[in-house]
Parts: sequence; C-alpha cells; structure tokens
Amino acid sequence: MANEHLPHDHGQPIERELDQMPSVENFQTVADIFKQLGDGSRIRIFWLLCHCEECVINLSSMVHMTSPAVSHHLKQLKAGGLILSRREGKEVYYKAAETPQAQLLHHMIEALVEIACPSQREQAQ
Repeated sequence: MANEHLPHDHGQPIERELDQMPSVENFQTVADIFKQLGDGSRIRIFWLLCHCEECVINLSSMVHMTSPAVSHHLKQLKAGGLILSRREGKEVYYKAAETPQAQLLHHMIEALVEIACPSQREQAQ
C-alpha cells in the first residue's frame, strides 16, 4: 500500500506505526524524566533510595557530597514524583516512590549499568 501522505514513498508500510506513535506531549513527559536523571549524582541518590530509606545527612556521607547538594537533588527527584519523604521528629527520611515509573527507572538504571559498565571481573578476562 502506498504511503500517500508522505512526500516520498519508500515502499514501507508505516501507517500503522504512525497511528500508534505516542503524542508529542507523551514524548515530552519521557524527555522530562530523562532530564531529572541527567546527572550522575542524582542517579546515584535515586538508586540508593530504591534500596533503602535514608536521611539527608547519611545520603550525603554515602555519596560524598554536601547536604545542600544532596537536598537540591532530592528536591528535583521529589518534584518529579520519583521519591517520597516522611518526617519522624526532626528527621526527614527519603525513599523511592512505589510507582511503576520509579520501579521501571530503577530497573533501567541497573540494566544500563550492567550493559554500559562491564564489571572488573569481565574486564580481566
């Protein structure tokens, strides 16, 4: 079937894919999520919070950053709906949100690390 609405017909039946293509707004939402994770420190903090619940002081120590820098990253992750916080007395604890999006991003990060960063054992072979 010819693709009559495109300037050039290359013999590819693309109509079905075009009909199923997400909206411009959906692609922008995905791009915004990637922007939130566009910093290695923020990815490390998010990854840690997928595995534990922690306060800013301990997170700062874990990632070797100042508390204000960690707080800045936490604010961005929280605004994006990727993490949650709870107050206990004077302490605020953070953890990854229990949403499909946060879980998927966690799995994506782990898979990308495995693919893009081979372990030292594999490098030694």
